[in-house]
Amino acid sequence: MINWLKTEWQNLASKYCNNTLAEELWAEIETNYTQKTRHYHNLAHIHNMLLQAETYKTEIKDFEALQFAIWYHDIIYKSSKKDNEDKSALFAEKRLKSINFDSKRIENIEKLIISTKKHELAIDKNRDNAYLLDIDLSILGSDWDTYQTYISNIRKEYIIYPDFIYKPGRKKVLKHFLDRKTLYFTDVFRNKYETQATENLKKEIELL
Repeated sequence: MINWLKTEWQNLASKYCNNTLAEELWAEIETNYTQKTRHYHNLAHIHNMLLQAETYKTEIKDFEALQFAIWYHDIIYKSSKKDNEDKSALFAEKRLKSINFDSKRIENIEKLIISTKKHELAIDKNRDNAYLLDIDLSILGSDWDTYQTYISNIRKEYIIYPDFIYKPGRKKVLKHFLDRKTLYFTDVFRNKYETQATENLKKEIELL
């Protein structure tokens, strides 16, 4: 997986910078996503998202921008903080400027990253934002065994919080998703994951 990810990154970044800088940026990405505190928001998550994005490539207007958004959307992640997405967006802006990526596209990438904070659309002129959010939350619609592993890994990331703090907070997040008109923004993800995701969320709430 690591070798595949490194190759994917270099193929993308090398279009805009030399191999040395691409290598430096990769090392930075790898270091951040392999921190010991990351049990879900790690390179496996990025790997899964990139693979899914490839499946819907023809539906996405600016595929490279979406790829960069995936790479950087969780680059900053501390469970004790509430500004991870904002910091990740700023981080992405600085790094993408260093490779002379188009400024307007960088702005869109920042919006895409920040949209993952509340999982609400920030860009509605195309379906890129919708696909990013749906891919990011596709885990919610996985089979129960996979979902259990997911919630176990999330709990590990929030291990600093005792149950009496974690459980109410987690319930609030899950109920927020259930209260939405739909969990997913695209028809393909609604058809594929909506029913199972709703069942999983309700089941997790019962277990909390």
